[in-house]
Amino acid sequence: MKFYLAPLEGITGYVYRNTLETCFPGMDRYFTPFLAPGQKGNFSHREQEDVAPEHNRGMDVVPQILTNRAEDFLRTAEKLKELGYTEVNLNLGCPSRTVVTKYRGAGFLAKPEELDHFLEEVFARCPTGISIKTRIGKEDRKEWSRILEIYRKYPLTELIVHPRIQEDFYKNKPDWGAFSLTLADAPWPVCYNGDIVTAEDYKRLTEVFPGLERVMAGRGVLRNPGLVSRIRDGVMPKKEQIHRFHSMLYEGYLETIPGARNVLFKMKEIWVYLHQLFEDSEKYAKRIRKAEKFPAYEDAVAALFAECRLRQE
Repeated sequence: MKFYLAPLEGITGYVYRNTLETCFPGMDRYFTPFLAPGQKGNFSHREQEDVAPEHNRGMDVVPQILTNRAEDFLRTAEKLKELGYTEVNLNLGCPSRTVVTKYRGAGFLAKPEELDHFLEEVFARCPTGISIKTRIGKEDRKEWSRILEIYRKYPLTELIVHPRIQEDFYKNKPDWGAFSLTLADAPWPVCYNGDIVTAEDYKRLTEVFPGLERVMAGRGVLRNPGLVSRIRDGVMPKKEQIHRFHSMLYEGYLETIPGARNVLFKMKEIWVYLHQLFEDSEKYAKRIRKAEKFPAYEDAVAALFAECRLRQE
């Protein structure tokens, strides 16, 4: 089985990826949070830093592009090729309303004819391989058969499927029936994404799809950075390992993000998920959320590590 880290906007940037790779090696592939080509075609400073080769050494990293304009996609792919990337990923899965209202991300799925024309153009001219990360529709699961028919026309390097529609966001259960349809006679590798939070979730998935060879996890890894090791080796991470991971991530953000408020915002995003790995951690998570200065934050984190036990799952 190959394991991929899902791209989560604002969270799984290069500092997070490097910290995860150092503390919990074993992820086979990483996908960057989406690059959104602007009118001038230049990367933002954050995007430039995130795809810089020196920030991604020793990892298999695929940049993700969010756009519905073929020229923007191709121009971005060309720049990424110049940086040494041989594959890019098209984001057709982001459910955010600010993205979807512009018919990008999962919103593009509502326009299948335009999507088909877009794919025809980019596959004819793209200098790199192209994979797609997708949902199964905008409003109705019945859209999937048509969307899948379009995808089957093109030589994807792989298709990553989150079997929810855009309007589900992260609610309701992933549609395993739609995923089964995807696997049937797929002309390219298929990766599953969606609600792999624990080793038990993974076990259920692979019992239903025993031939599956690729799995992407996002929120499950944010909750338990040692999830892949837990699945592969059957061993939960130790508290000392989680503490080291937190310390390295914190130090990485202190070195790369200006301003205490911005650093604390980043760390609080991580703790939204990470505190769930600890028993009886809600009051400590509340202290972390309320912290406005580094000392208050550090005291709250130290208390959580000292007084909460890791869940055994």
